[in-house]
Amino acid sequence: MPHIRASKKPDGQPTRGKTASNRLRRVDNFILFYEPSLLTRTDGLFPASMYVDLGYGFDARTTLESASRFRRVNPDLRILGVEIDKERVEAALPFADERTFFRLGGFNLPLKDGEHVRLIRAFNVLRQYEEKDFAPAYETLSQYILPGGLMIEGTSTPYGQLWSENLVRKLESGKWKMESLVFSTNFRLGFEPEEFQTILPKNLIHRVVKGEPIHDFFEAWKHSAAETSAAKSYGARQWFIAAAERLAERGFEVATQRKWLTRGFLIWNHFEREAS
Repeated sequence: MPHIRASKKPDGQPTRGKTASNRLRRVDNFILFYEPSLLTRTDGLFPASMYVDLGYGFDARTTLESASRFRRVNPDLRILGVEIDKERVEAALPFADERTFFRLGGFNLPLKDGEHVRLIRAFNVLRQYEEKDFAPAYETLSQYILPGGLMIEGTSTPYGQLWSENLVRKLESGKWKMESLVFSTNFRLGFEPEEFQTILPKNLIHRVVKGEPIHDFFEAWKHSAAETSAAKSYGARQWFIAAAERLAERGFEVATQRKWLTRGFLIWNHFEREAS
């Protein structure tokens, strides 16, 4: 049986671990829409690089669900599920194989010599930390991901109907670039911009106050939704689209292509450009 490997003491603290089947399906689908080529890159060190599901929870389902989706485009993709709780890793080990691994670790990822990472998903992990812990966690994780790689870090509702995420890119300089802030809805809970405020990433959730860019963004989004509320009669999806288009008219750099909006993705090319 595969063994638990952790080369050093895991950096972090256990999450509550609760999850649900397909909770993060839309997160995976977003990556498949946004940049499927990241999963199939074969230049440089990418051929053997991994997708890492950081903090997968009490059982391995979110990691295994990602494996099923991502291997449709890259059957040979190496996938690593990382948990800081030893019992959770032990429970996941029966699902490991030659391309799927489960290891004990934290923000200091438990990689073996020669292993690299192309994509990290860290969902519902940093929400339990203090805001002061955000930058150190990002800095630690940046050591493991290849330049050009991505991290998707954010928070979802318990069943994944709504989520928000930082989409960050590893630069050649070694720093993270905040590429965008993404909001997602499957429309089953309707549409109200303020619902997203409760699931903002840790670096933003306490900053929805006057003088902060995220406050201005939500005020503009709420006003845009109010001004386009007539579209509500055609359904939440049409209202979401109309509000996003009005938001763009107000000068916010949001993606207005229907391929995103009809699927319930609002992408804001974010005001922060770099993070340590």
